[in-house]
Amino acid sequence: MTNMQEYVVQTEQLTKQYGDFTAVNHLDMEVEQGEIFGFLGPNGAGKTTTVLMLMGLSVPSSGTAKVGGHDIIEESREVRSVASILPEYSSLYGDLTTFENLDYLGQLNDMPREERENRIHDVLEIVGMSEWLDAKYESFSRGMKQRVGIASTMMKNPKVVFLDEPTLGLDPVGTREIRELILDLKNRQGLTVVMTSHILSEVQLTCDRIGIINRGRLVLKETMANLNHVMTGAEDRRVDFKLTKVTPELVKDIEAINGVKEVKQENGRLYVYGTDDTDIHVSQTIVEHGSTILLMKPREYTLEEIFMKYYQQEAD
Repeated sequence: MTNMQEYVVQTEQLTKQYGDFTAVNHLDMEVEQGEIFGFLGPNGAGKTTTVLMLMGLSVPSSGTAKVGGHDIIEESREVRSVASILPEYSSLYGDLTTFENLDYLGQLNDMPREERENRIHDVLEIVGMSEWLDAKYESFSRGMKQRVGIASTMMKNPKVVFLDEPTLGLDPVGTREIRELILDLKNRQGLTVVMTSHILSEVQLTCDRIGIINRGRLVLKETMANLNHVMTGAEDRRVDFKLTKVTPELVKDIEAINGVKEVKQENGRLYVYGTDDTDIHVSQTIVEHGSTILLMKPREYTLEEIFMKYYQQEAD
């Protein structure tokens, strides 16, 4: 078996079945120390089911996983001592104050009173909610509730935090604030964050790596930096040019370059499809024709385009 101590989270063939329905299907996934991992998929893809198993709150049908070095089946209590979860819908109590909610969580984790109180002040300072210590949770906006929720996950100094749809239902300002807070969890607090979401724009701005799950299967696992290489590996790479002038002769000579598959001209731009090693030859040809390159940019794919590609592949 692979050494599962190398990662904060690692699954091997993790599977969850409900009768004839397979919610999670032989999932192999790793999360590295100190990264923000985006766990993506449409509703019903198996994201939340996976997280519940990783927290030791649901028993897998087969396969295994370790979180913080602890087996999720044999050491589920130890798993919950090093991992925290913020569910999509908060489990905090509306009629309790911020302090009372966090103090109660500290008691559940067997924290002595002085340690609890110190930790409450520390985590509220981190999330920017110190001045609402004695305000009732039910009086908060959705964004403020998420801040307190994130504070609650930090009470026991976890190694990894699972955030289930943390920006769902927030306005643009609240979304940005939670995004910045999640980045701070990594950059300032040194936490590992696993973030489930189907809001692709937020994942693209926040995460170091992503895994796409669909129908319980992991269909893609990649760093954000390499996503464009994943896409262009299956189709011709495109480079966009803006030039001072384009002539039919120039287009013809670019098309003749070895490795160039196609040249398109639209809206004053030249789109050249081909391999990586054609760029220098295309540039030289442009200069030889007396034109100046004002813009040269490889086409970048959005996470939505990448997600839809793998989602449609699974649907076919």
